[in-house]
Amino acid sequence: MDVSLFDFVLPQERIALRPAEPRDAARMLVMEGGGELRDASVRDLPDLLRAGDCLVFNDTRVIPAQLEGTRGEARIGATLHKRIDLRRWQAFVRNAKRLRAGDRIDFGAGVTAIAEERDDEGGFTLCFEGDEPVELLLERAGRMPLPPYIAGKRAADERDKADYQTMFAQKDGAVAAPTAALHFTPGLVAALEQAGIGTEQVTLHVGAGTFLPVKAEDTADHKMHAEWGTLSAEVAERLNAVRARGGRVIAVGTTSLRVLESAADDAGLLHGWTGETRIFITPGYRFRAIDGLMTNFHLPRSTLFMLVSALMGLERMQATYAHAIAQYYRFYSYGDASLLIP
Repeated sequence: MDVSLFDFVLPQERIALRPAEPRDAARMLVMEGGGELRDASVRDLPDLLRAGDCLVFNDTRVIPAQLEGTRGEARIGATLHKRIDLRRWQAFVRNAKRLRAGDRIDFGAGVTAIAEERDDEGGFTLCFEGDEPVELLLERAGRMPLPPYIAGKRAADERDKADYQTMFAQKDGAVAAPTAALHFTPGLVAALEQAGIGTEQVTLHVGAGTFLPVKAEDTADHKMHAEWGTLSAEVAERLNAVRARGGRVIAVGTTSLRVLESAADDAGLLHGWTGETRIFITPGYRFRAIDGLMTNFHLPRSTLFMLVSALMGLERMQATYAHAIAQYYRFYSYGDASLLIP
């Protein structure tokens, strides 16, 4: 498909630079079936879903994956985006022309890494030196990797260490937050449970490429980034039982959705699954494992806007986003939410 079909004009002032306070006070735009759009709040979620439904969250934890260092007199910036093994990460590198294979980068706080090899996109594989776990090194020297549309307007600060982490975050490895789940609070989860709505968790370590616009002119020419995820056999069995009883599986965020769709067979049954996924969902895709999606508002020409267009229809999503812009919804990672149920 022509990528320009997924373009739209977003005023810069609609980009949220901080989350709503409290988190569940964010607005939520509801599109269900062929009905009209409804303006609601995240706090309304227990009333918008049905007893027997189940929300699926991503329990990945964002690591402080953005580093600033030096190689001699040259300043080098690195954003880790894919783990290779215990000590090695692939990284996007700023000022990469000043870096050669074998160079040592000093990131301060006693943290150093060797640039091993350049990749096809101009980044490098970095091997962190020493015996300490890389996670501890990043806690000392790294910063939260805010998306460029926020980082370009303000620097990351202490608030982001909490703001850019969901209440479900348990497993280190993401370099971008599963942002739909940022809206949830313990009080909201308790209200959902009281309403008979279940919750389950999967893992997808979100990569830095998730939110980038597609540069190809046709979707067929886009190379999707790989992300590592897992779905336990026990969770798969419980989710299959939800649908067998007539309940709906609602993915919280496109990251949870990508795990579920990667783990489903052609009949829509989920199975235990672990591995890398490059699933690229565009209009025409047949959804197998989910009955709805709660997600934030996405970038123009992005794979995520293509995904929601596949779920609800491109024309309807363009109309939905036009409504959101006109009604001053807040966009992107720290912005408001939408509830999309085909």
